[in-house]
Amino acid sequence: MSDSSSLPPLRPTPEAELARDALSTPLLSRAVRLARWAGPGTRVDAGGELVDDQLPAAAEALGLTGDDAAALASEAWRVAVDTGLVEIVDEGEEGEAGGEAEGSVVAGEELALLTGGSPQDVLAVWLAALETVLADASVPDLDDLVESLDADGTLDLSRLDWDPEAEADFLDGVLGNLYLLSVSEEGPGDDPVPLPALAASVIVPGDMDEPTNDVLEQVSDAMMRLDDQFRLLEPIGLVAYRPVDEALMAEEEPGAGAGADGADGVDDTDVARYGMVRLTPLGRYGLRARLLESGVEAPAVGDLADKGADALLDGTAGFGPRAARAETEQWLDRRDPLPAARELLAAARGADAGAPLRRLRCQQALSLVGVRAEPALREVLDDPELGGLARVWLTEQGASDVPPPSEAMIFWLTVDTVAAQLAAEGNSEELRELVAGLAAQHHGFFDAAWRVDHPATADVLEAMGRLHPDKKIAKEARKAAFKARSQNGS
Repeated sequence: MSDSSSLPPLRPTPEAELARDALSTPLLSRAVRLARWAGPGTRVDAGGELVDDQLPAAAEALGLTGDDAAALASEAWRVAVDTGLVEIVDEGEEGEAGGEAEGSVVAGEELALLTGGSPQDVLAVWLAALETVLADASVPDLDDLVESLDADGTLDLSRLDWDPEAEADFLDGVLGNLYLLSVSEEGPGDDPVPLPALAASVIVPGDMDEPTNDVLEQVSDAMMRLDDQFRLLEPIGLVAYRPVDEALMAEEEPGAGAGADGADGVDDTDVARYGMVRLTPLGRYGLRARLLESGVEAPAVGDLADKGADALLDGTAGFGPRAARAETEQWLDRRDPLPAARELLAAARGADAGAPLRRLRCQQALSLVGVRAEPALREVLDDPELGGLARVWLTEQGASDVPPPSEAMIFWLTVDTVAAQLAAEGNSEELRELVAGLAAQHHGFFDAAWRVDHPATADVLEAMGRLHPDKKIAKEARKAAFKARSQNGS
């Protein structure tokens, strides 16, 4: 799956709710019903599949009719076997017809967990079912498989033009991007994603301004593959999916007009006809579990609630504002206000590169504590790293007798604040406005700023030179940055 090491945090759904969702998914619920239907008289082949003459009875047990009833029953049975809802016994006995080895089945231990186990037990079974479906989704269409059989009935992968590992990687990449969109503060969240945009996200190179016809054709092919795959993944509850409108196939070539951004050449009212998909809460849980299993850092809000303030401030450094607030609220809910404030302030100290952002997160956390934190803030008024922060906080809380800061403290706090904003937001529009405001409000700002004894002074002045819209002022900032580096010998 995605190899990102800085995914946004997931805001998890309670496991009890997810377990209920898992049990109600069409595929797992069918697998459970078949596991309860099966018994010693149920016969399977050497691979654990139901023998052909058992499929009609299995389909009937599930209440399935129609041309695809046997296929749906077979799929549910495969999930029941792979998840341990049923266990194969008596394997290796000679079958009466065709001489194939057959066996029978008994209920598996996992079946009892679905009624008597914990939500985690239920979700573990669901995750096993998900792996089965994902493996099936990476297999080509049955008709393509039949066409690729050699004369002796063996499968020739070279004729099929199918690379199992590449196909699994493709689907993992798509699901990784869908997860990223679902958990991002700026992404669609619970809104569906157009299938053309999702296909383009793994096909179109990031540095390509206008996709070529060849690339657009690859996007169209990917859309059709994903359409088949998401149809398979919906019954296990991973996604909610609106398939590609089959009428489009008669109107035009598949995906024609659907550009790399999912909308070029497509009227907004018609884009949904090209397929729309979103992860369900259960799907987000499942993909996060797979990411963690593959060694990817995939945080969730609440992970830091039992850890120290240092872990909280460092851990939320890369979070968006809403996620950082939600994580901090959970952390504070488990602690007494005044000791928590003291712990936060102690963790905010430091001269390392991450310290300015820690202090910003600390200030934001203390704003959630409120007036009960006041004694802790007054204790650090003389602290060279926290005194400015404390004065700002006390003033915002309407406290009385707040000692005025020295000019040196004002400039140190200014550098610290800009350094924190740079770390949190990069070259954002808000930071540009802050930089312009600082230079306008303080006459001779740069003459004083380069002397500030702060590890980030030169970097902050360099950034101000890069961000300030006035070329003359930007040049002053760059000169000040040079002086700051010369002063520090760097």
